[in-house]
Amino acid sequence: MLPLFAIALLALCSTARANGQTPAPHGRVVDIAFWSQMLGITKHARVYLPPSYDSGTRRYPVAYYLHGVGGDETNWSAQGRLGATMDSLVATGVPEMIIVMPDGDDGWYTTWNALGNFSECTRNPPRRESAASYCVPWPKYDDYIARDVVAHVDSTYRTIADRAHRGIAGLSMGGYGAVSLALGYPDVFSAAASHSGVLAPLLGIPHDSVPARPHDARDIEDMRSRWPDYAWPGLTLTFGGRDMYGWWARDPLRIARRALDGGRALPPLLIDVGTEDAFLAQNREFVAGARSLGASVEYTESPGVHDWVYWRARLPQSLVWMARRIGSGL
Repeated sequence: MLPLFAIALLALCSTARANGQTPAPHGRVVDIAFWSQMLGITKHARVYLPPSYDSGTRRYPVAYYLHGVGGDETNWSAQGRLGATMDSLVATGVPEMIIVMPDGDDGWYTTWNALGNFSECTRNPPRRESAASYCVPWPKYDDYIARDVVAHVDSTYRTIADRAHRGIAGLSMGGYGAVSLALGYPDVFSAAASHSGVLAPLLGIPHDSVPARPHDARDIEDMRSRWPDYAWPGLTLTFGGRDMYGWWARDPLRIARRALDGGRALPPLLIDVGTEDAFLAQNREFVAGARSLGASVEYTESPGVHDWVYWRARLPQSLVWMARRIGSGL
């Protein structure tokens, strides 16, 4: 079921069409390529430019929207219909913003625990993507987003290039990336939103005959049992497969505690998850822990599973929340 504000928005747009009113102005979505020093290859992104971008010299806040495992820079605009959704929201008075959708491969938006095998990847890339755009010699996906992508966007478009006017969001793996990057790079991002995010990876997920566990994994064997076979090889590259140190270092709640220990404030967070989603327990655990640390968290559970039907339904609220946060610069 769509949220009430989304239903009202659709009704408003339908009424305007029925009354013969002039359609609202549209933004445009462009594809860009740029060199990533952190990854060592040329990467790609999609950029939504708001309706007024081409008609003046105004500068805009920027939101970064990250895809999940198996995705790429086209997901949010193609499956998520982000451009059309943002156009409709702007027509109702939501602040305009630039939205950047970078390609993050299956990199988990972090520096990997292991380099991986670049040569093997170039010989056997995933079927959905070419080796030239997927295989990287230096898997530093956190610095890639926070440094390379942000720097390129700020140098290419009329952005308000400060943290107060910059936010980050994502789904699934991208939800993990959005929260961990906002916590780890407070000089870059001032707010984060996660939709069905992998926010407590140490908890794992229920799979096959393995039930949900009420506590984090205690050792690597326990960790291995908590993730399905198809996911484990990629997770060992990213988080580690021999011991727990890489997992602990990349755990969002531990990143939050390190931020507080360093005297940094935690960013406001918007988090939601479907009530039938395998990551429901992870989201509940993270939200409880983040709130205990003093974080401002808006949290919602709604009917839904881990799919684009759910994410499209949540996108309007995400964009409104983000636009108001970074549009005001608070």
